[in-house]
Amino acid sequence: MTVTAPESTRTVSAAAPPVSLNSGHLPRWAPWGLLALSLLIGFTPFALEALASGSDLNIAGSVVLGAVIYLVLIYVMSRIIEGARKALDRLITGIVTSAFAIAMVPLVSVAVTVVANGLARFDGLFFSSSMRGVLGEGGGALHAIIGTLLVTLAAAVISIPIGLMTAVYLVEYGQGGRMARTITFLVDVMTGIPSIVAGLFAYAVFALIFGPGVRMGIAGSVALAVLMIPVVVRSTEEMLRLVPNELREASYALGVPKWLTIVKVVLPTSIAGITTGVMLAISRVIGETAPLLLTAGFTDAMNYNLFSGRMQTLPVFTYSQYAYQGIPAEAYVERAWAAALTLIIIVMLLNLIARLVAKIFAPKTGR
Repeated sequence: MTVTAPESTRTVSAAAPPVSLNSGHLPRWAPWGLLALSLLIGFTPFALEALASGSDLNIAGSVVLGAVIYLVLIYVMSRIIEGARKALDRLITGIVTSAFAIAMVPLVSVAVTVVANGLARFDGLFFSSSMRGVLGEGGGALHAIIGTLLVTLAAAVISIPIGLMTAVYLVEYGQGGRMARTITFLVDVMTGIPSIVAGLFAYAVFALIFGPGVRMGIAGSVALAVLMIPVVVRSTEEMLRLVPNELREASYALGVPKWLTIVKVVLPTSIAGITTGVMLAISRVIGETAPLLLTAGFTDAMNYNLFSGRMQTLPVFTYSQYAYQGIPAEAYVERAWAAALTLIIIVMLLNLIARLVAKIFAPKTGR
């Protein structure tokens, strides 16, 4: 006797029908096709205007107009074919994507401009000599690079331990007490102070000790540390709060004291986030110019001593080369762009090192 399976249980193997404009879904090529059409429509009036007036094409205006046309077209097409719900989803997706593209424009523009202008003096002489006795062409920024590294390193040595211990107190010991609330309020206030205020504070402190007109690298480090501490505190505090309480309780159940639990369990668990926060703080201050102008000053000679004499840094070097141009002016501008590119590369290298350190010392979750 032959038993035939019911129709509902049979497996039908058939190729999916192609998606068309009358199937209730837009084909995959439709958004890209609409985008290309919108950009073409957006470029047309600006191109005609540029040809008529003999001026350059307004690329930014063309792209903005094309994006607006695309949002309108994708919403209308999707509303007709896919319905209101899917149309709204496509519209919001387009708006978010456009916002991301707009946010990337200044970043990409700055990077391309700095690289294009900075490569002119990106040579061996720039990294092996200072500006001592140099007028016009030649010279380098070795004294500024060394000064930036020394001042930033000293600022990190001052601010990182203070920031870490403050965050540990707020999370592990303060627990919402009056002292913890006061510290949190002061840290929030410090986060928003202008950099020039930090420079004035450091200058006033050293002027009281050494007299008016004092300029030292360590004074610049103190000014940068004032700016770094609140960033380190807030980032570390958030990372420590993300550590599960179960880990602390398990350590306490084994008889481990609280301080050792913090050192051996809490901090290693959050080391990746803490390292990222520290690097954000360093990146925040390494390009500051105003506080270093007040505290460290500027010089054309090498200075390896943070506690004696003026010390040049890359942000101040960039400012001085561009603001006080000599003859020929192109040489000073080229040095300024090369110093800016060097500063960006230093920040990139520090971030790469921080990611590597976080990856190495982060707790291993696998067996």
